[in-house]
Amino acid sequence: MKSLESFILDKMAATKLPSVAFAIVKGGEAAYINALGFRDLERGLPATPATIYGIGSITKSFTALCILKLAEEGRLSLDDEVEKYVPVKLRPRGETVRIRHLLTHTSGLPALGYAEAYIDGLLCAGGAWMPAAKPQDIIPFLEGSDEWTVAKPGERFFYLNEGYVLLGMVVEKVTGSPYWDCVKNNILKPLGMTRTRPATEEVLKDADVAKPYYPDPERGVPTPGRIPLGITSDGGLMSSAADMAKYVSMLINRGVYNGVEIISRRAIEEAEKGRVDTPWKLLGDEKYGYGLVTSTNFLGRRLVAHGGNVLVYTAYMAYLPEEKLGVAILANSSGYPTSYIALYALAQALGRDPERELPFLLREKVMKKLEGTYRGYRGTVTYTVKAKGDYLIVRGRWGEELYLLPEEVGENYAKFQTYTRGYKTAVEFHIEKDKVKMLLERYLLVKTEAA
Repeated sequence: MKSLESFILDKMAATKLPSVAFAIVKGGEAAYINALGFRDLERGLPATPATIYGIGSITKSFTALCILKLAEEGRLSLDDEVEKYVPVKLRPRGETVRIRHLLTHTSGLPALGYAEAYIDGLLCAGGAWMPAAKPQDIIPFLEGSDEWTVAKPGERFFYLNEGYVLLGMVVEKVTGSPYWDCVKNNILKPLGMTRTRPATEEVLKDADVAKPYYPDPERGVPTPGRIPLGITSDGGLMSSAADMAKYVSMLINRGVYNGVEIISRRAIEEAEKGRVDTPWKLLGDEKYGYGLVTSTNFLGRRLVAHGGNVLVYTAYMAYLPEEKLGVAILANSSGYPTSYIALYALAQALGRDPERELPFLLREKVMKKLEGTYRGYRGTVTYTVKAKGDYLIVRGRWGEELYLLPEEVGENYAKFQTYTRGYKTAVEFHIEKDKVKMLLERYLLVKTEAA
């Protein structure tokens, strides 16, 4: 089994990730913090445990904790209508949207793409352009969104960045202060998270900020981007691995850090409580709570997590409350999933073999093994197999292509489904010690060359 550093380096090399910083929390406190690669490729500057990265939507957990704290203080109720605090009138299927609906992404509105368009425009990545320079700009953006309603509030999960922007505005209305003041005074300062701050012009002055990069498939190298300034309560925080270790430790210790209660135990447990099924099923049973995602299916243990992605920065934090074990992963591009690195680290810390016992890592390993050139009897037919994300592409000698979706993937056998000539058909792979065989429609083919 590879060490965590070896695993990370392999994935960085394969996907051209400039740097990865990570922290391991054991027994409710930081046990190991490290950083690999370059925070700035052009200047050859190494990443450090103090290097600042964008953490994207992990910010939502901070926003949720601020809302829960205000609710405990009696300054708002989760059942309050959002329009009580924000000048927006949302009526999905004729019903009002309440604070708890925004916390759980169950407003009834599908994702409206504000964040995607904002980031695309800011990074000059092409596509739509949404010039939302401040949170209040989301109000006119939402006008007419009722026509896009898919469900009544509370019925169905649709990840809604716009909803968490509104929650930040709720915090400002209730406290009479900027949203960032609530985060800083109630979470960052008590935890001593001195390397954590919003993505504003001030962060550009810091000497140890990870330079952002976005993947460039055509050039095959990371391309320098821009720090996405101006994102707020839905994904605007920047932090370091060392600081995130403090935050994860506090969550594991039920709101306590260094013997001091930062957030109440009840608020932490309310945030973790899974309330609605999510469409993404990496572990099979994920549910969204208040700014956190919970699964009971991580190697037989309860896992709480959240990820973040603003294209040029990716991040993931995850912890096992009962085992007092946690991890935070930060990267300055979006090559390899930081969630995979985090869950690899947790499995390894439990003494398990991640690449054998985590289905998504086993699938990744096996699919890589399936890549190559396959030939039939006496070389009469030839096909090439290439892995692309979560599926395989099979190409024939005349350029025809089949897209294979995994149905069952094990170390010795893999079965995929595809559509050809209007009907569904299975494609099987048999993996032997020194040979890989593919059963493709009428043909038996043997792998003769690696990819």
